Amino acid sequence: MELTAGHVWLMVAAALVLFMTPGLAFFYGGMTRAKAALNMMMMSFISIGIVSVVWVLWGYSMSGGEGFLQMVGNPFASFGLEGVNTAESPEGLILVGYGATFAIITVALISGAIADRAKFGAWTVFVPVWVTLVYCPLAYMVWGGGLFGAEGAIGQALGPAIDFAGGTVVHINAGVAALILVLIIGNRKGFGKDPNHRPHNIPFVMLGAAILWFGWFGFNGGLAATAEQGGLIWVNTLAAPAAAMIGWLITERIRDGHPTSLGAASGVVAGLVAITPACANVSPVGALGLGLIAGSASALAVGLKFRWGFDDSLDVVGVHLVSGIIGTVALGFIALPAEGVGGGLFYGGGLTQLWAQLAAAGIAIAYSAILTAIIAFAIHKTMGFRVSQEQEVVGVDLSLHAETAYEFGVGGHGGSFQPLHELITGKGRPADGAPSDGKSSVKATESATGKESVGA
Repeated sequence: MELTAGHVWLMVAAALVLFMTPGLAFFYGGMTRAKAALNMMMMSFISIGIVSVVWVLWGYSMSGGEGFLQMVGNPFASFGLEGVNTAESPEGLILVGYGATFAIITVALISGAIADRAKFGAWTVFVPVWVTLVYCPLAYMVWGGGLFGAEGAIGQALGPAIDFAGGTVVHINAGVAALILVLIIGNRKGFGKDPNHRPHNIPFVMLGAAILWFGWFGFNGGLAATAEQGGLIWVNTLAAPAAAMIGWLITERIRDGHPTSLGAASGVVAGLVAITPACANVSPVGALGLGLIAGSASALAVGLKFRWGFDDSLDVVGVHLVSGIIGTVALGFIALPAEGVGGGLFYGGGLTQLWAQLAAAGIAIAYSAILTAIIAFAIHKTMGFRVSQEQEVVGVDLSLHAETAYEFGVGGHGGSFQPLHELITGKGRPADGAPSDGKSSVKATESATGKESVGA
């Protein structure tokens, strides 16, 4: 079959969504302390590597096709993508690639909640297990013909839930998983008290937000069916984050006395999250209102972590869970009427769509919370999910990767640079000539950099 403009656009959209994960790496990397920036970025990059392999082997097969109890597809039906690209479905592998990028960024989003303190090895175990047991089944329930679809049990009882691009599957799912990991792993040393926990590179954060916004046009618009729908999605993806940024900054100005660059970047992301499930189903004016509410609500929500005492390091819960719920539930009020669909409550559609949206959000929250808790608790009690206190103080970049993002006079940027390797492993001789061991190497590192620099 000839390659059409629709096929080309879908491949471009998939590339845009893939580009979002490196954008997320910059966004998260800038929000961490300097001594954890590389580790934070690596958690996004390794997600690309692991999820791509899982998706090719069994992940795609689990997200569609014939399923079990309307909850998950058969992992062996298209194992290794056998039989996916056929004359009857020539766009099959294009759709596979597009779907993979969604799975990648969903699990990468979770990592921001556990910045500065998670073992990289434990994260590499969590990623494939979580994608297999949590993401793929939820994607099947919503998009693959499962429980929430038109033919599913919940869809038939309450009407199909609307989630055009991932309010439940991506953002609520990732936000809940992030909260569970935080509760299991615990808070960073000095959480809420140490001023060095502040973001170390705001320009990186703003660059990451810009890349995310750019890629989100592919995220939301990749499966637009018509030019009219594509135009609506594009404008809504512009309008909602713009209004959310304004809403966040106004909230900061009233609450704190000044708007911030970090608030502007976070507001953009909150608006993008909120419009994701609704991008094809609300008017541009509805998108503006949705963004304004999401930006203000998320700005208020991120402060709750200090009041309630849970260390959601990079505001995954406050932004993705809160704005994801807002965007999903708002469809029950502002969804436009469509063929065979009455629309939201404000358009005379009654409560039908609202009940469907509430059910989808509630079940997604419960499913993600229970399965994530089982996975994370098992990892935490076996191999351990958290680094030691000494490794956390020195910094996870140095202690886990033998690298530093910046030259602070420690002895190089890492990798195979031998003196830095000696500082971490304890091999060789410290500066005073005394025999070296693991504990003295940590002390030597602290002495070389100073605790204030290490905490930066």
